[in-house]
Amino acid sequence: MAGIHITDIESAINWWRERSPSPDGITACAEVRALAEVYALLVYYRESECDDASMPPQAKAAWLAWYAGTPDAPCIAICSTSQGDAVCKGCGRTEGEVQHWPAMSPAEKRAVWRRITMEGTAWRFNRYAERALQGKPVPAEPPAA
Repeated sequence: MAGIHITDIESAINWWRERSPSPDGITACAEVRALAEVYALLVYYRESECDDASMPPQAKAAWLAWYAGTPDAPCIAICSTSQGDAVCKGCGRTEGEVQHWPAMSPAEKRAVWRRITMEGTAWRFNRYAERALQGKPVPAEPPAA
């Protein structure tokens, strides 16, 4: 089964803390408490991932609610796997990941997202990302000599 990385659990905790702030500065909402238990066990056992299949139901539901607000596919509509590349230059996914994306579980998708983000080599993380933030068009590549 796919593992949910501790950073995703932390992001979900922070999302829920923002969404349902503590009324008294001490008490956390049920979703934060459920996710915090999983987070604490990962820290205690020095693990970086929890198995999504064995995650307590309330924690998994809270994580899935956070996940629903994240971008689904890393695609930037420049798919080089359709041109024969084993790894897409646009998003960084392998050909198999691109093909099987619709059937992948949320945890499997997040594992791919984590990998491609950590690698940071896909165009989505460099030349296109900077221009998207600035709102500038991407210039055409010069023709190969």
